[in-house]
Amino acid sequence: MSISLTPAPAETPRVPGSGVPSPVIPDPVADGLSVWPASARTAPGGDVTVGGVSMAEAADRFGTPLYVLDEAEVRARCRTYAAAFADADVLYAAKAYLCRAVAHWVREEGLGLDVCSAGELELAITTGFPPERIVLHGNAKSRDDLRTAVRLGVGRIVIDSATEIARLATLIPPGDRQAVLLRVVPGVVAGGHPSIRTGTDDQKFGLSIADGSAQHAVDRILGQPRLQLLGLHCHIGSQVTTVKPYVAAVRRLVGLLARIRDQHGITLPQLDIGGGHAVAYRPGEPALDIPALAAQVRAELTDGCSRNGLPVPRLSIEPGRAIIGPAAVALYRVLTVKLTGGRTLVAVDGGLGDNPRPALYGVRYAPRLVGRTTSPRSAPATVVGRYCEAGDILATDAPLPDDLRAGDLLAFPVAGAYHLSMAATYNMVGRPPLIAVAAGAARILVRRESLADLSARDIGM
Repeated sequence: MSISLTPAPAETPRVPGSGVPSPVIPDPVADGLSVWPASARTAPGGDVTVGGVSMAEAADRFGTPLYVLDEAEVRARCRTYAAAFADADVLYAAKAYLCRAVAHWVREEGLGLDVCSAGELELAITTGFPPERIVLHGNAKSRDDLRTAVRLGVGRIVIDSATEIARLATLIPPGDRQAVLLRVVPGVVAGGHPSIRTGTDDQKFGLSIADGSAQHAVDRILGQPRLQLLGLHCHIGSQVTTVKPYVAAVRRLVGLLARIRDQHGITLPQLDIGGGHAVAYRPGEPALDIPALAAQVRAELTDGCSRNGLPVPRLSIEPGRAIIGPAAVALYRVLTVKLTGGRTLVAVDGGLGDNPRPALYGVRYAPRLVGRTTSPRSAPATVVGRYCEAGDILATDAPLPDDLRAGDLLAFPVAGAYHLSMAATYNMVGRPPLIAVAAGAARILVRRESLADLSARDIGM
């Protein structure tokens, strides 16, 4: 379903000396839109447009809560990675968010796909995604996950535990071989919150280099004739803002590649260093410099392999949040505003059910009133959700206009990653829809979940 929405009028002063009108492009930083999609522009009446589409009009037409995804932003971020890592495999991390349209865009931009369940895999394949460009991983893959991956011909499977080695091998038909990577723990501390630090020995993913578990798993994989070990995989964490931890991880993985060569006489041709690249959720916050990451990782990999007498393996990376996160905006309607305990509480019609990240990781956002002119004065307000949990808080002490009232529209930028992908139906409230915007038109990608959808699963009495 594609609906053309009214684009905001643009100012068109003339370029001095040319006589030719030239549109003014507002400065996103000056307009407070630095963490919004690049297409975001302020518009008359306090509105903001994304992809040429009015946020206020989109909310009126499609209802709230509403997620708005800028197709051009997703594609541009895919191209940024493809250019920076031209000699590597860039795999979009589906767990950040996946729907058929996103899978289609990613494939068209030349990226591969990183999935962690049979569900993500099946959805990708049914959109026409080439299975050989898909990697499956996860710390506790079910037998159905593995069986589906083998049946559909997935390119690589990342082994995460010793138990998984034999489990996978029994599913491979006689005479066939399945390409695998081994996920190892490099012992690198990185990530914006303890719950998303995955490069240390005290978490659930991978096998430790330090205690010898990784080397033992290599022995067992090489002893399985139906498995073909292509390389090593690691993921050090999420919301990593600097390049240094990735360089440290590469150094340790190259050391392991050298030990595998010395012990087994083989050189593994691939190295996957995962994703976790930070984005800014609020103006002024740091984001990972992708070209710098590519340059420094490439330099460390080349130098490390030279020191150890190894050929340089093919590199893979798995960005998710950094591609989809800044491309989306969540829109909520204000239901109530009240003063309590010396705080201004602004309750909206979404919250924990469609965005559990503040409750899980304490993330902070920069909400913005859109759709009407307002008081120039601001005051700190806490934006809370509609769900029956005291921890259902979307933003704490956010500077918002002091005349905020019921019926107003609040926009939360950087809403593309780990919102809808982690959404739930708590309190029997359906999940919000997702629309795509491009060139002044909007279309529904995923419809709103209705009470009928929820009731249809309840079949017992």
